[in-house]
Amino acid sequence: MPGNSSRRGAVRKGNSRKGPQVGTGGHKRRSLEGKGPTPKAGDRPNHKAYKAARKSDPGKQGAARRPQRSAKQSGELIVGRNSVLEALRMGVPATALYVAGRIDSDDRVKEALKIAADDVIPIMEAQRTELDRLADGTPHQGLALQVPAYEYAHPEDLVNPEAPGTQLVVALDGITDPRNLGAIVRSVAAFGGHGVIVPERRSAGMTAAAWKTSAGAAARIPVALAGNLTRTLTDFRKAGFFVIGLDMDGDVELPGLELATEPLVVVVGSEGKGLSRLVRETCDQIVSVPMSSSVESLNAGIAASVTLYEVARLRAQG
Repeated sequence: MPGNSSRRGAVRKGNSRKGPQVGTGGHKRRSLEGKGPTPKAGDRPNHKAYKAARKSDPGKQGAARRPQRSAKQSGELIVGRNSVLEALRMGVPATALYVAGRIDSDDRVKEALKIAADDVIPIMEAQRTELDRLADGTPHQGLALQVPAYEYAHPEDLVNPEAPGTQLVVALDGITDPRNLGAIVRSVAAFGGHGVIVPERRSAGMTAAAWKTSAGAAARIPVALAGNLTRTLTDFRKAGFFVIGLDMDGDVELPGLELATEPLVVVVGSEGKGLSRLVRETCDQIVSVPMSSSVESLNAGIAASVTLYEVARLRAQG
């Protein structure tokens, strides 16, 4: 009926979302408030005064410069009966061994369980569907080994004048295959090297595959993480090292390497691109491995092994 104020359609309900909300009046006012006084130059990480203070304080400098490989810090899985057993035999560090329930046991499974029990590695029974999820589609045959994230050293840790023998370090420039990294770590251990340096970006890391290929050598040879490889090589030169780069078009052939008896950093480039320009310019010498003309290049891991063997041989001579 016209004029009837009691008509229900004309009354706004109390829980209606229309209209101003309680307590919203101060939002804009707070957004206009300042954030306090500007920090001092020495307290701002991107300011040159902050960097100068860090540089002058060795304690702060080490903590500030230590790079982090956030993308590769999570643990990994080694899956498959042969791979798991091989890793356990080599002493690859592990945090858990996953075994499928009602697994069809064979000699590999029995030996894997025995090694895990002897090494006090937790043995976890898991449903096959759970193992399928953990393995992300890779055939696991009922076994999976959890490998923790690798703890990288700092490049400065490899500069140790008190280390036995003449110091020998290998740096990798653009090596993205973890199996090459593992093979190089193994060669460094075999020929008296003291460590390996990998860049923080665009480089293979110490993954489960690298651990396995190193045949346990990664437990003895430190792998350091460099935020900037060129700057790291420059720091090694200042510390008394000579830096040599491996390239097929080197100025010096490996058998005539006079620097072999000096503290050395051997830089190994990728098979396709070789050494990057800045790294090449940082090297004291570019060294080539003599080969038959029918072969274009060597695998990075093999090239490093041949070079390390020759350096060890020349050092033994004198």
